[in-house]
Amino acid sequence: MRFPIPTLLAVWSAAAFAGTGSSVDAETGLTTWQTESQGIQVRLTQISPDQARSFYQARGFSPAAAERYASECVFMTVVRNIGDTPIQHRLADWRYESAGVPPRAIRSKTEWERIWKQLGAAESARIAFTWAQFPDTQTFASGDWNQGMTSYSVPRGGQFDLRVVWRAGGTIHSEKLEQVKCAHENS
Repeated sequence: MRFPIPTLLAVWSAAAFAGTGSSVDAETGLTTWQTESQGIQVRLTQISPDQARSFYQARGFSPAAAERYASECVFMTVVRNIGDTPIQHRLADWRYESAGVPPRAIRSKTEWERIWKQLGAAESARIAFTWAQFPDTQTFASGDWNQGMTSYSVPRGGQFDLRVVWRAGGTIHSEKLEQVKCAHENS
């Protein structure tokens, strides 16, 4: 049986984006993990420690405060509603776990705010930090998306699994991104 080229391209495109996968950016060497399931697409892209340091020092954080954040495992996180039903997420419901460590919640903006105040970060720097983080909660209409940083207490070069949880049409769903790796210091 022969299929027309547009049909084959559609099938190949759907297969390429279904499930969990990863890719490495040839220029930066940083890795992206992506999954699509039940109307949601989630993508995590490594942020190197140098990128995290530079980003926050440019926004008024002291080198010590920027290093505190850069010592975490940091990712650019993108969530997109690829379905027809609105989806809601609460970052407090997401869990990550690494070998031998029970599942943990992602550190909230409120927890980071306490750390920044203890380190004496200026209010303008703290505001910039809040705006750069992935939202704690959000409702996505069909086609909506958002991005922001998330951080995980995993050593540089360490690995973890991330369980993403969302609600769509009154039902709670979850999907796991497996074997996500933190950027190394020299990434």
